[in-house]
Amino acid sequence: LAHTLVWVVAVVVITLVLSAGLAQFLNKDFPGRTAVRLAILVPWAASVVMTTTIFDYMLDPDVGIANRFLVDIGVLDRGFGFTKEPGPAFLVAIGVAVFVSVPFTTYTILAGLQSIPADIDEAGRVDGASSWQRYLYLTLPQLRPAMAVATVINIINSFNSLPILQVLTGSIAGFSADTTTTLTFKLIRQNQQIATAAAMSVLNFVLILVIIAIYVKLIRPAGEEAR
Repeated sequence: LAHTLVWVVAVVVITLVLSAGLAQFLNKDFPGRTAVRLAILVPWAASVVMTTTIFDYMLDPDVGIANRFLVDIGVLDRGFGFTKEPGPAFLVAIGVAVFVSVPFTTYTILAGLQSIPADIDEAGRVDGASSWQRYLYLTLPQLRPAMAVATVINIINSFNSLPILQVLTGSIAGFSADTTTTLTFKLIRQNQQIATAAAMSVLNFVLILVIIAIYVKLIRPAGEEAR
């Protein structure tokens, strides 16, 4: 449960922060904007298993290009098994999950940004508000619906994510790098504990309902409380 909490919170929060900044950048008019927008879609359009496998090979202690680069520039004395130990493998998995989640979240927030009337920002500028104040007090409240959709979908996706963790941590012995989802998978595939796995799946279902219910309650506008 602790691993699951860290996994979901880290992936969702980092994804939202990076995507909000990236969406703000892509909302600007600059040369090559269309090409950059298309390039950002690639991690989302590609197979999650394929993307994760590429990262796994890049970080291989013997033949990985990332490990070789770190050795060549003197950061490491020799290749390090980033995906061979529970802690580092879990951090790598969070990074990969963020990498594949950013495109969808960015486009969701970008759609929200483009629906905001330009005169709202202009009114803030006329009143002397700084760019940070305009974003915090004018733009961000308008992005609430888009951020809510992106957050809920990312919570569901990361909570139920199996491919990333299975590729990067599935070979690690024991359950030291497992979430409740990967634990259920291992109980079926490795231990043949069907009854326990079934109970875990019910627990997962209840957990995701509780998480989303709490989040929806928190982001509901005050005027809707009585409905």
